[in-house]
Amino acid sequence: MMSRTATTARGDSRYPALIAAAVVALAIICSCSTKSGTLDGYVCIRLSANPTTLDPAFIVDVQGGAIAAKIYNGLIRLDADMNVVPDIAESWQISPDLRTYTFKLRRDIKFHNGKPLTATDAAYSLTRVLSAETNSPNAWVLRNVDGAEDFLKGKSGSLTGVTVADNYTIEITLRQPFEPFLKLLSMPAAYIVPTPAPGETGGLSRIVGTGPFIVDKWEPDREIVLRKNDEYFDSPARVKGIYYKIIPEDLTAVTEFMLGNVDVFEVTASAFSMFTKDKKYRAMLREGPGLNVYYLGFNTSRPPFDNPLLRRAIAHAIDRRKILETYFQNRGSLAVSPVPNALKKYTLADSYPFDREKAKALLRESHYSPSTKLRFYVTAAQESVDIAEIIVSYLKDAGIEAEIRTLEWSAYKSAINNGDTDMFWLGWIADYPDAENFLYPLYHSSNFGAGGNRTRYTNAEVDKLIETGRKTANDTEREQLYKTAEEQILRDAPAVYFWQNRGFTAVAPRIKNFRVYPIYNIDKGNLMEIQAP
Repeated sequence: MMSRTATTARGDSRYPALIAAAVVALAIICSCSTKSGTLDGYVCIRLSANPTTLDPAFIVDVQGGAIAAKIYNGLIRLDADMNVVPDIAESWQISPDLRTYTFKLRRDIKFHNGKPLTATDAAYSLTRVLSAETNSPNAWVLRNVDGAEDFLKGKSGSLTGVTVADNYTIEITLRQPFEPFLKLLSMPAAYIVPTPAPGETGGLSRIVGTGPFIVDKWEPDREIVLRKNDEYFDSPARVKGIYYKIIPEDLTAVTEFMLGNVDVFEVTASAFSMFTKDKKYRAMLREGPGLNVYYLGFNTSRPPFDNPLLRRAIAHAIDRRKILETYFQNRGSLAVSPVPNALKKYTLADSYPFDREKAKALLRESHYSPSTKLRFYVTAAQESVDIAEIIVSYLKDAGIEAEIRTLEWSAYKSAINNGDTDMFWLGWIADYPDAENFLYPLYHSSNFGAGGNRTRYTNAEVDKLIETGRKTANDTEREQLYKTAEEQILRDAPAVYFWQNRGFTAVAPRIKNFRVYPIYNIDKGNLMEIQAP
């Protein structure tokens, strides 16, 4: 999943004081009022924006996926350690040729509308995502299913790779072995929805799942209210519900948290210093590992960045560690390669430590012309602009001229997808916990542009290593293939890797058993508790 920016607020040292002053002022204004932002027995969570949809076939944003995880279930799910565990399916078997997955479903599951869940619903849900009529942006999740391509293109009237053996058995056959397949089934696109009744209408009535929470109310751009599902088949929620309060402004969100009107919110860059330095608020922080990588990408398909010597020169010219420690306030860990550390057992050394003299030597060897001005595209988000300015300053010290061009998000995405840039700043966030999710989209030559490979990187050896790794069931062998692929990518330097961003969430003392998970869809929300005053 592509990230718009590391964060959306500026990490300016002036902001904590401004936030504190604003909170004091607002506290005086609100001192005689009640906590109107909370509902009795509900956990109040801040959302920065209104989710586009809660339909699993169309969810492409992290916020929507996190809410959907509490409404729906899939055949399997991920536990806190990112292991695949049963969900709607109580067990499964994989054929000797590693292509057919047979899932035995639980018989005690009901949808929120009271309808019993069967294998027909599971087959309908998966087929719906791959239907040309649905036109789901998440069809790629199930594209390895046998017959998916023909079904998507309308060449076949049925999806041959999904069959219902009986009321509680479903078989999924892949066109070829694909080791991460079970992990992909943890994504929202694979959530199970009920087969619609004839003439059924859309709207709120269609947001029907089997999860621990039921959608009770949704006022766009204001609030989403989920109430507890008392008949949840697993472990029923320990709270009455979850109240998502949509607060676009970061300063307002911080203030609402400090006033007790919000229980949970992701700490913004501007508030980070205050929350980590103040003993009271530091105790409320929960930190989660980041399955992401933020990087400076090069368009390797054309001059001047078709020259690996220039790419390596730039990699050595930037003091990434200093930027991480100062501007980024150590809100992440240094990245030295595309794959996050949590997704691999091997370690790699930093291939491009800061070395200005080496950068200048490589620059001379590359025959780079000082008259060439590089076009560096970023989004208009302030932090992206700040980071770009820092990078440009380092490049100038090394003798490289670059100009920053800012675009709003949709225009920016179009520019990098079409290969219109020389350099760009971007992040990639895991959709599922596998190294393949960082290597195949970002570096396989079949994925230029919107597929993820925005550096337009091509290396036949890397393609083969990734393809073989995707089909290899042996963990040790697969790790070695991915390690070799990473080492080759680093030699070619299609990008400079800066950091893996850690997530920091502030949680009110009254909320117990709240955890920050490495992937947004792990948390079902049913373990949270509210401590009595």
